[in-house]
Amino acid sequence: MFSLKNTRKTARRGQLELPHGVIETPFFMPIATKGAVKTLSSEDIVALGAQIVLSNTYHLLLRPGADGIKKLGGLHKFMNWQKPILTDSGGYQVFSLSKINKTDDDGVAFQSHIDGKKIKISPEGSMAMQSAIGADIIMQFDDVTAGDSTRERYQDAMERSLKWAQRCKDSYNKNQKLFGIVQGGTHEDLREISAKGLMEIGFDGYAIGGLSVGESRESAFRIAKRVCEILPVNQPRYFMGGGMPEEIVYYVSVGVDMFDCVLPTRNARHGTMFLWKKDPAEAVRDAFELAVDGAADTRIADALYSKIQITNEAFEFDQQSIDEYGPQSSGTYTKAYLRHLFKTDEALGYRLATMQNLGFYLRMMKELRKILT
Repeated sequence: MFSLKNTRKTARRGQLELPHGVIETPFFMPIATKGAVKTLSSEDIVALGAQIVLSNTYHLLLRPGADGIKKLGGLHKFMNWQKPILTDSGGYQVFSLSKINKTDDDGVAFQSHIDGKKIKISPEGSMAMQSAIGADIIMQFDDVTAGDSTRERYQDAMERSLKWAQRCKDSYNKNQKLFGIVQGGTHEDLREISAKGLMEIGFDGYAIGGLSVGESRESAFRIAKRVCEILPVNQPRYFMGGGMPEEIVYYVSVGVDMFDCVLPTRNARHGTMFLWKKDPAEAVRDAFELAVDGAADTRIADALYSKIQITNEAFEFDQQSIDEYGPQSSGTYTKAYLRHLFKTDEALGYRLATMQNLGFYLRMMKELRKILT
């Protein structure tokens, strides 16, 4: 499934073969939580260079449901997406919806945020739903904790996640690729226990979970590096839910292959734009060299991009293009026009901003792959 093509110190260039296509690593997955990347069509996402998207088991379980998605022919057919899909297991909702759920060793009881209906997700139930969705890569069901949790809570969640990992392995659809998720918070010894326990069970790939949930960036960097030192060289490594561009460049430098994050699309909807500092190839090369040399994350960010709030008054009459290095739309429309669209609440504004930010992330990954070729 995964073949390593090249390395540069601890950074890796590889290839991931999946039922719906071959993916070049490292790569970024746009978030299609409910079967859609907000404001964009599947054709838009392909045009921006995406190789794979991520959808969420919990949200698709609520609507259209397991029976519904089966009747619709699976998510690929439903959203007219011909490339691979990865599905989160629903485990993140253990954390994000903690006020309306109850966790025990059997699984998690949820109260739907839509209609209040009670729902129970077990490891076996998560596997069944991800099978109905038809994703190429599926994630084990896990217990996620906040970044400021006690060691006791981290250990409890890690041990429960290991038990659930075995149950997922015992019940998943063998036509799909199942990834285990390393837990343990900011404690290296717990992370090592988790990683080695998952490796004993045996998975198609391994994810670093439970970060980007409130811990310090320094802690996230330290844990990601340590986990990569433990995980197998010949299988893909996935950092879940992170992060800012400079974080991704750092994680690539220590050996991570796969990423997802809501930041490019969420920031776009609020008018926050990622713009290239200079030619993307040069910017990414400079940022990567800084990361490899152990430079501070602020220096990596400064080499890579600038960030603007397009709704600011300063852009009211700005006739410069949104970003001369961005996707085609960014060179077609001015900052003044995009600001106008946001101020008048025109849907086109959210669409153009999303294309810019997502295009930025996907171009960054493309340039990182070139560096590692």
